[in-house]
Amino acid sequence: MRLFFYILVLPFCVFASDSVEKVYEKHCSKCHIKENITVKETVRRVGTLKAPPFIEVSNRLKEQIIIKSGDEDIHREVVISFIKHYIENPDMMIGMCNPGAFERFGEMPSLKGKLSDKETQAIAEWLYDNYEGEKFE
Repeated sequence: MRLFFYILVLPFCVFASDSVEKVYEKHCSKCHIKENITVKETVRRVGTLKAPPFIEVSNRLKEQIIIKSGDEDIHREVVISFIKHYIENPDMMIGMCNPGAFERFGEMPSLKGKLSDKETQAIAEWLYDNYEGEKFE
């Protein structure tokens, strides 16, 4: 079973990681930073930031989207679905950023038509999974 993982699954993970990195560099890095930074560091760098850091976005979405059953798999899918929708249809009315973030940065521009479905899925999954267990404090 372990051999199966290394032969079939691991290469896909590396490919997916490379693919997400390319999507991030091309479409997200102009505004969002992906490094795990603290609130204090974010405040210190706020003059140079163009959008909230991804760790803050990830944490806010995970905190704000609540699944009553507590099912983590369903929570992950709902958050990913929200991210995919928001990438193409950003709207302050449904956004979950800190209100100060909207005041400071405004509304995110739509990436509708700029990403394939696979790219949107990949970045949404990465945004959820990459910061698992990381707190924005």
